[in-house]
Amino acid sequence: MKLFNCVNRPVIYGLVLGMAALASTAVAADTTNAPPKPDLLTTCPVSGDKLGEMGKPLVFVYQGQEIKLCCSGCKKAFDNNPAKYIKKIREGDKDVKN
Repeated sequence: MKLFNCVNRPVIYGLVLGMAALASTAVAADTTNAPPKPDLLTTCPVSGDKLGEMGKPLVFVYQGQEIKLCCSGCKKAFDNNPAKYIKKIREGDKDVKN
């Protein structure tokens, strides 16, 4: 019995850690499949223009948040500072819900 405890302990720990890593990967995969948070704004968070005035809005998902921009030109500004525009979207969504 002592031989089992001394020799195989690293193997057992390795198996346990490996299973834990696989389980956390599965959980992470599930969270990426969640539907994105909707963007409830009716204006572009970059330009402030009403969505749809310049044609069909550019819609994409960034880190689990749906983003709606008025045009591809605004996408460049969004890409330069996404946190700024995500904040605008989330603040605006709160106003729309209230």
